Amino acid sequence: MTASITASIPRGAHVEHTDLRAISFHHVRFLGLELVDVEITGEIEDVTINGVNIGPLIEAELDRRMPDRARMRPTTVEGFQEACAILERLWGDPSTRRPGTRPTSLDEAPGWEGVPWDREARPSLDEVLDVRRKRQGMVGDVLAALTPEQLDETVTRNEPGWPQLEDLPVTQCLLIVLDEEWHHRLYAERDLDALVTTTKEN
Repeated sequence: MTASITASIPRGAHVEHTDLRAISFHHVRFLGLELVDVEITGEIEDVTINGVNIGPLIEAELDRRMPDRARMRPTTVEGFQEACAILERLWGDPSTRRPGTRPTSLDEAPGWEGVPWDREARPSLDEVLDVRRKRQGMVGDVLAALTPEQLDETVTRNEPGWPQLEDLPVTQCLLIVLDEEWHHRLYAERDLDALVTTTKEN
């Protein structure tokens, strides 16, 4: 669930040494804000700092650092198939990175209304990877059989859960899949590195 903060943050409020996760800010203005030693990871769009929209600057720099990232925005059948192959290569075999840590250390994801989830579920890594491989295979099959005509089609989904959409272009649906795969890989590598480091320290 997403909480909506309608009241103003008190003038002169001071926040430090805080880890905020799964927070959304939409249509918010920060005036007289002081940001020092701040790390932000997330979706940045239409964010203006001191009169400069930093979104395009961040996008360009990330594309420069990760050339494959720009290929995650294809417009043709061949482009989508290439992007899928790139993601398979970059993901590699997740089973080779098994952090020696308790399963509860991997359980921080919040719940979203309309999306089934079970906080008490404790599947093994092998069970999770098996489900993932099946989903990857399904996406691969869809892209392998994709036609230019299908890219111009639209889809509608009104069933409960996420996403609920109407007349969404198939191209946009596939772009969402690529974007999710790209960012989830980055998050997985970030968190696995942190877990491995913590395990070694302990």
